Amino acid sequence: MDKKMIALLVNPLALQKVKKILAEISQVLTVNAIQYELYHDPWPIEINGFKELWIIGGDGTLNYCLNKYRDISIPIAIFKGGTGNDFANTLYGDLTPLKQAEYLLSASTHQVDAGMCNTELFINGAGIGFDGEVVRSIKSIRWIGGHFGYMLAVLKQVLFYKEKRFKIEYDQQVIDDKFLLCVICNSSSMGGGFKVAPGSRIDDGVLDVVLCRKLGLLKRLRYLPVIEKGRHLNLEFIRHFKAVKLRISCNQEVFIQLDGELRSGKSFDITVMHKRYIFKF
Repeated sequence: MDKKMIALLVNPLALQKVKKILAEISQVLTVNAIQYELYHDPWPIEINGFKELWIIGGDGTLNYCLNKYRDISIPIAIFKGGTGNDFANTLYGDLTPLKQAEYLLSASTHQVDAGMCNTELFINGAGIGFDGEVVRSIKSIRWIGGHFGYMLAVLKQVLFYKEKRFKIEYDQQVIDDKFLLCVICNSSSMGGGFKVAPGSRIDDGVLDVVLCRKLGLLKRLRYLPVIEKGRHLNLEFIRHFKAVKLRISCNQEVFIQLDGELRSGKSFDITVMHKRYIFKF
């Protein structure tokens, strides 16, 4: 471990998939005489001894990293190499891995927020009920990947998902109703490009909560493209608010996704962690 070196972490399950990305990043670092150490299996025990942390993977890989290294204090960068790459897209847009690596050599650092759900961290967003079932479905078609694979999983749930009743407590307010969607966003995009919370910012110290009340099948199909484009927040069946802390509970076990990672439970205490991490972008 060397404070001058960059730690380059790759999801070991995606090593073959990201070979081209890895080659482009390595080329930029080598040409610029920047030392780095590549890790895929296993990852290092400690991370803060490095100069920076560069990750190749999707939202799930980033989630795993943040929960593995809870005390990260060095600058982080994430390259798109997963099924869902919403957080990387938020930071770097359409930059190719080569252009992103070149850009990162002189990019500024910024403090960004994260969220805590019970005992686990998330940084892009969390979705309870419908979103959890989508992630559970997508595991069987993960080889498709990206936005198309996510859309197939979404369509399955659009057809068959039954709304759950949630009790949502925040700012001395209580909401108790059946909801199709219950999403907590740190960034604006989820699910490979759905603009669920188009005005959300990753450094504002609050989480955006988006709720969609019970809808029939025809309305689900009609408004899915509207939600994808982020034009839904003023619809009568949508409720949107910002919160620093909230509790969401259900009278039955439900699935929740945290940055695309599947969990389950009946009660979820969610808190924003303002300016928790340093990212380069």
